[in-house]
Amino acid sequence: MPFSLLPATSSNSFKPGVGISLPILGLTLGLAAATLPAQAVTYPVTPAQRATAEQVAQAGVPLSELASDAPDSYTVKPGDTLWDISKLFLKSPWRWPELWGMNRDEIRNPHLIYPGQLLVLIKVDGRARLALGRGVGDSGMATIKLSPRVRESATDANAIAAIPTQLIEPFLTDAVVFDSDELARAPRIVATPEGHVLVTRGDIAYARGDLSQATDYRLFRNATPLRDPTTHEILGYEAPYLGTAELIRPGGTLDAANGKSEIVPATLQIRTVKQEVGIGDRLSPVPQRSFTNYVPHAPSQPINGQVISLYGDAVRGGQNQVVSLNKGSKDGLERGHVLALWRDGRRVVDSTGEKAQEIKLPDERTGVLFVFQTYARVSYALIISVTDAVSAGDRFSEP
Repeated sequence: MPFSLLPATSSNSFKPGVGISLPILGLTLGLAAATLPAQAVTYPVTPAQRATAEQVAQAGVPLSELASDAPDSYTVKPGDTLWDISKLFLKSPWRWPELWGMNRDEIRNPHLIYPGQLLVLIKVDGRARLALGRGVGDSGMATIKLSPRVRESATDANAIAAIPTQLIEPFLTDAVVFDSDELARAPRIVATPEGHVLVTRGDIAYARGDLSQATDYRLFRNATPLRDPTTHEILGYEAPYLGTAELIRPGGTLDAANGKSEIVPATLQIRTVKQEVGIGDRLSPVPQRSFTNYVPHAPSQPINGQVISLYGDAVRGGQNQVVSLNKGSKDGLERGHVLALWRDGRRVVDSTGEKAQEIKLPDERTGVLFVFQTYARVSYALIISVTDAVSAGDRFSEP
């Protein structure tokens, strides 16, 4: 059964070269400044993903790959995420190349969809294809004409996110890991206005150190080491995020009346606070914010590791909490990797035989992790789903 796309007849018609996306269930989360032009945004597609898409595009997806209750159609709603929508159609929501391959010939940009779009699942001869738009005519027609409803926009702000944005966006600045204990040598707060033990938004603080790199700084409490749960090796240093400050007057030296030089610290103004700032807290330049793609996919190679800790003060975690992992970019982990979470099987005594014997129960899969930030030897992941509380030391692997 052939398929064709008719141009939209509204003022939002497709115009080549304009920052417009013919979206599908590709899984990408765009985080960018509101003024970022669409022409500056690129969407990397790996050769393996493209090969999968091309292969599937030739014949569609076997019905066995679909979720048991996959709907015939679905209209994207505000508040939807690509992860949740993908679960409606596929057994494994991170296997987005299969969904992309369903309409490979029809879709120019495999990453973005918008509220209001209609997703249509077409099943023919044991295969399935996903199309965008609205069916015209009855189901007995040889050709189904689809008219996509697309939007023309200077940014991708209206595209729905791969996962709930608000769950991870704070951690892109709040959760910071340094490969070495570099904060110990970073500029530091040395004084506060008279009578102030702690300072907050709008207050003045005084700092010493090399502040020539920038004018905007992040504030951190002294970093604590992240240790491998098994080897206890230090993999990185996690620094609690406090807020931001702006350099308003550089420091220097002053010639005193007695002919000696006096040290004059730099002056900063506290701009934002998550926690109150005090003497001894450290400063690090605010990194340049760049557009970040999150394309959920399984690791191409087997990987095994452990949860180091839950972010914050929690001892056990659940869905939508963030955990640190003892693997990073040097180990092959990437942003967007989807991982299976495992709980080690308990050791119990089998007393049903002639002689009591200790046995180990099978490991049980308890959830799914979504990696959203990687460092050299440590990563942060969001708990997407879980059936049991997550604790430090729990294992993860490829899904």
